[in-house]
Amino acid sequence: MNSFQFIWQYIRRYKVRYIAGIITLFLVDFFNIFIPKLTGAITDGLTASAMDMEDIKWHLTALFLLGAALALGRFFWRFFLFGSARGIERNLRDDMFAHLEQLGVEYYNEHKTGDLMTRFTSDLNMIRMAIGPAVICVFDATVMTVMVIGQMMVYVNVRLTLLALIPMLIICIGEICYGKIMHPKYKERQEAVSNLTDYVQESFSGVRVIKAFVQERAQMYGFLKANRYTMDKNLNVVRLQAIVMPLLDVIIGLSSLITLIYGGYLALTGEITLGRFVAFNQYINMLVWPMLACGDAINMFSQGSASIRRVQEIFEEEPEVLDDDKALSTPKIKGDITFSHLTFTHKGHTEPTLKDISLEIEAGTTLAIIGRTGNGKSTLVNLLLRLYNARPGMLLIDGRDINTIPLKDLREHIAYVPQDNFLFSDTLSANISFGAQTVDMDAVIRAAKASCIHENIVSFPEGYETIVGERGVTLSGGQKQRSSIARALIKDAPILILDDALSAVDTDTEEQILKNLKEDRRGKTTILIAHRISTIQNADIIMVLEEGMAKEIGNHAELMAKDGIYKSMFDKQQLEAAIGGISFASNKSQGGNLS
Repeated sequence: MNSFQFIWQYIRRYKVRYIAGIITLFLVDFFNIFIPKLTGAITDGLTASAMDMEDIKWHLTALFLLGAALALGRFFWRFFLFGSARGIERNLRDDMFAHLEQLGVEYYNEHKTGDLMTRFTSDLNMIRMAIGPAVICVFDATVMTVMVIGQMMVYVNVRLTLLALIPMLIICIGEICYGKIMHPKYKERQEAVSNLTDYVQESFSGVRVIKAFVQERAQMYGFLKANRYTMDKNLNVVRLQAIVMPLLDVIIGLSSLITLIYGGYLALTGEITLGRFVAFNQYINMLVWPMLACGDAINMFSQGSASIRRVQEIFEEEPEVLDDDKALSTPKIKGDITFSHLTFTHKGHTEPTLKDISLEIEAGTTLAIIGRTGNGKSTLVNLLLRLYNARPGMLLIDGRDINTIPLKDLREHIAYVPQDNFLFSDTLSANISFGAQTVDMDAVIRAAKASCIHENIVSFPEGYETIVGERGVTLSGGQKQRSSIARALIKDAPILILDDALSAVDTDTEEQILKNLKEDRRGKTTILIAHRISTIQNADIIMVLEEGMAKEIGNHAELMAKDGIYKSMFDKQQLEAAIGGISFASNKSQGGNLS
């Protein structure tokens, strides 16, 4: 699908309003050409003393009525055409957002937020200008030019008209060349704006890291460089406009000069009347707008076509995770999970992240997954959520291939606490109830108590109505984790996934949360990912991942008896805890003075 076909599918939705706007615009242009005629007739009548007061009143009334009709017409074509362009912009933005929500996480790993935001704002604005004001300029300029030239030839003089049009022809040729040069320059400018937006967005999001590492000056230099580059690309566009627009004025002035010299000569020799000479000058002035409009239209079309292409690139991205043709609605998921020789390779990687994992987990089981960083723990749970696609037959839920379960049904039956503990810029109650069907404050409070965050929340001045900052930045790491756990618990889903969700809480709080989970999750499947063995040692099944493979599987006692990877990790953590305790006791005996 080319760019025109892509945007045409949206224009078609507003074809009735577009047609109404075009017809209204045509009528405005049609009535507009009578104003110079009336002005010329009044001039000739007054010059020849052939017009009495009644005739003057009639002509003035006609001018007034024409002006009123033109004002009304201009209102309606703006209403129809500008309104349609705004509607298309809204539809595009709606469809873009819906499409982006369907794209997989791999897409967001490869595309920057700043670039996507520029396409959502600046590019859509340029598309609106191209399908609204630019269309108006082209139609208005074409119709107005044809009508005005026709009147100039018929009503005034053919030779004078052809002579005055020579500069106009030069303008048309120049504007075609101008559009071809402008298109790549504008595309470069939009890409520069995208990069700048992304740099600013990352700088604001990472401001605490920047301050902690005293990198304000370095970030400022980076911003100045990106800003300078964006300015240079903007100047490339502006410089071209700065050359073209004054030249346009010069050529238009040349056309007016020809009219004055040759038209004045014809009026003096009596070949045309004074009134028709006045009318001709008005017609020339009326042609100035179409010539300027063509320049604006070419500029807007050049920018708009580049933006359409950038937006179209988003729509051309195919969602990688979709419902299978064989997917059948699942009213209830119990929570049985089967890994059958599960192997998975990330996009762009050559080596598998997970290798030949086989395990059966009955509903109500607590599975713990432990292993060093980068061994595929998060990838495993992302496959359960179908953020990535598993190969057919490798991952089963309640005995069904996960690919045959509709995404909506699958994810409604899984509660998830991610590593990054993302919170929205909203109230704590809204964040906790985010996945619930309805906002039930009793359920919110129960979930908060189960995740040991209730006492913290009620200590805030606004309680559960406290607005957290962007990404929950106003909360501590432990508070964000516990709020995320509460958000998962309120779903009361048959499968709960905690992806390193207790790393920022102290051991006492961790113990209480795990105790609450054991009571609340009876008969439901729970998957715990952790680095601390204290978090997972009471799990029914513990899987040790090493180099993407399930090297050891069993409960705590069984794995300790194997004297393998798990026991080695346990002994190391016990030694670290003992050393930490000795250091703490030594500092305390010295009065806690660490300086």
